[in-house]
Amino acid sequence: MIKNSKKLSSNDGLIIPKHIGVIMDGNGRWAKKRLLPRKFGHREGAKTFKKIALAGKAMGVEFMTFYAFSTENWKRPKDEVDAIMKLFEDYLDDVSSFEKENIRLIFIGDRSALSENLQKKMKHAEEISKDFDSMTVILAVNYGGQSEICRSVREIARKVKNNELQADDIDERLIEENLDTKEIPPVDLIIRPSGEMRLSNFLIWQSAYAEYYFTDILWPDFKEKDLADAIKSFSERSRRFGGV
Repeated sequence: MIKNSKKLSSNDGLIIPKHIGVIMDGNGRWAKKRLLPRKFGHREGAKTFKKIALAGKAMGVEFMTFYAFSTENWKRPKDEVDAIMKLFEDYLDDVSSFEKENIRLIFIGDRSALSENLQKKMKHAEEISKDFDSMTVILAVNYGGQSEICRSVREIARKVKNNELQADDIDERLIEENLDTKEIPPVDLIIRPSGEMRLSNFLIWQSAYAEYYFTDILWPDFKEKDLADAIKSFSERSRRFGGV
C-alpha cells in the first residue's frame, strides 16, 4: 500500500487530503421525508456522488472512495436492493462523464455475489480507465472492512499452506498487499453525512490514522460547499501519526 504523502497539495491555503473516504448515508431518510419510496433517495444520491467526485477532483483530491453498498445491505428489502443494483448498471452504462474528466475507476469488495452482467460492466469500466491519471474514484460495492481483511488473511494462509510463505513473513505490509486497496494510499479523511457517527465497517484497516468529519446533512443534499467545509476542517487539524 502507498503511504500517506507528508506534503499534501494545497488549495486556497488549505491542506488537501490525498485520499477521502465517503459514506454515502441518508438516501432512504431523504426519500422518506418527502413521502417517496426509498429508491428515489438512492437515485438522488447517485447524482450527488457524481457531483462530489468531480468537486473533489477540482479541489485537488487524488483518491476518493465511496461506500456504495455494504455486505450488510443485502438485509434490506429486495425491491430496494434491486433498485440499487439497477442504478449501478445504469451508471456503468454512462461513464462518459468520468472518461472526459480522465478519472480512473476502481471497484473494491466481493464481486462474487453480484450479477454476471454487473461484474462484466465493472471490469470493463476499470479496463477502459486504467491509464487515466487525473484522479482515482473507488466504489465499494458489496464491501465490508472485516470481510476484506478475512479475504486477505485467507489468501496469505493459502500461500503459507503451499509453502510460498512462512508464518514469520506475515506482517502489516503483507496484509496490506492482499487487501482490495493494495494500490491505494491510506485514508486521510472520512466524511459521513446523515448524523450517524460510526464507520459501519468501511475501510477499517485503511483509516487507522484518518480524520473524521460528521454532518447532519443527508447525502442527497450534500453539496460542493459541504465538501469544502469538510476539507477546511481537516486542514485545521494537527496530524501526528503517534508522534509529538
